[in-house]
Amino acid sequence: MKHKLIVGNWKMNGSMQSSLELVDKIITHNSPAPGDKISPHYVICPPAVYLQELNKVINKSVVKLGAQDVSEYANGAYTGQVAAEMLKDIGCDYVIIGHSERRQYCGETDEMIARKFLAALAQNITPILCVGESLEAREANQTEKIILGQLNAVIDIVGAEKFAEGVIAYEPIWAIGTGKTASPEQAQEVHAAIRTLLISKLPKEIARKMMILYGGSVKASNAASLFVMPDIDGALVGGASLDAKDFLGIGEAAKMPHTN
Repeated sequence: MKHKLIVGNWKMNGSMQSSLELVDKIITHNSPAPGDKISPHYVICPPAVYLQELNKVINKSVVKLGAQDVSEYANGAYTGQVAAEMLKDIGCDYVIIGHSERRQYCGETDEMIARKFLAALAQNITPILCVGESLEAREANQTEKIILGQLNAVIDIVGAEKFAEGVIAYEPIWAIGTGKTASPEQAQEVHAAIRTLLISKLPKEIARKMMILYGGSVKASNAASLFVMPDIDGALVGGASLDAKDFLGIGEAAKMPHTN
C-alpha cells in the first residue's frame, strides 16, 4: 500500500510571517501516530527566498522541503537562477520542474526540463515533473498525445532508469487556478495512460511504484474522490496549500485505506 504524496506549491504568495504561521499549523497537526502505515507524506514548496528559513522549522518534522524550480546548469554566469547544489545545501528534497506556468511564461522546452530533471537527480533531489494539456487540446481529443509526448521527450534524454527516480504530476492546464477540476474518472484515464507508458519503459514493479500525482484545483472537498482512483498517488496542490485547514484536509483524505 502506497503512502500518498501531498505537495503544496505556494507559487509567488505569502510573507515570511505568514509562511512561518502556515508551516507551524501544518506541523502541529501532522504528527503521525505510532504504527500509522498510511499517513501521507507532505512536501511544501514555498518561494525560494523563504526556503532556508522554513527548513529550520521543518527539518525535524515529517514535512519535507521542495523548491518551485531549479536551474539546468550546475553553476556559472546565470543571473537570477538557483542551482540544484544550492537547493540541496539549504535542505530541499524535492523540486517542481516543467510546471505549465513556466512552460508558458518562461518558454521552457522539454529539452530544458529534461536537463533540470538531471540536475536535480545529480544532487539527490527528487524532481516532480509536471505535464498537462490545454483546454483546446482536450476538446480536440489530443490529451493523451500531448501528455505522453511530454513524458517521452524527457525519458528520451534522461533515460528510463533515471526517470524512474522522479515523480510525475498530471495537471490539466484548464483546471489550474480556475476552480474547475477533472472528474476523478477523467483524471484516472490520463493517469492510467501514463502508467501504461511507464510499464512499457520500465520493469513492471518499478513502474507500479512510481508516484503519479494529480494537480488542478485539488481541495479537501474533492480529494477523497480523486484518491480512490487506482493510479492517483497523491496531489500537487496550488491555492488550497496556502490554507492549512484545506491542505491538511487533503492529507486526511489521503489517510483512507485505498488499495492503489
